[in-house]
Amino acid sequence: MYRKMLIAIDPDDDGEGKRALEAAMDLLDEDGELHLASAYSPGGGGFFPHVTEEAPEEKEKEVREVLDLLARKYLPLNRGASLHVVAGNAGEKLVGLAGQLCADLLMLVSRGSSGRWSMRRATVEYVSVNAPCPVLVLPSLKKCGAETEEEES
Repeated sequence: MYRKMLIAIDPDDDGEGKRALEAAMDLLDEDGELHLASAYSPGGGGFFPHVTEEAPEEKEKEVREVLDLLARKYLPLNRGASLHVVAGNAGEKLVGLAGQLCADLLMLVSRGSSGRWSMRRATVEYVSVNAPCPVLVLPSLKKCGAETEEEES
């Protein structure tokens, strides 16, 4: 059992949050600390990196609200979680936060390099190599569902 667990969650994927929180409840000590984290890119893109669609404070607030909702939806009533929203490179920020918290385990859900998150694999690899604690990488529900459908065929 782990005493202090950090879970990295994509706020745009409710299924990922549910999967990670369910797995965490099986691995976290009864008196353990649970930390949910999400990273977002604070800058704009293209030729005008200083121009963003919304202010960083608004984006941080939006992400924090989603993490809070996930915790309320999928955690048992007797469990709570500390929420962390960080701006910048996801891999670097998660590794830094794991070290800062002295986490026993860092958990991620991986979708690989397919789909709209083509950089996801790079983040998982960076975290796996550089984290100051063990890293557990769960496959996404979509991957699990695809494998199940293939096995049935």
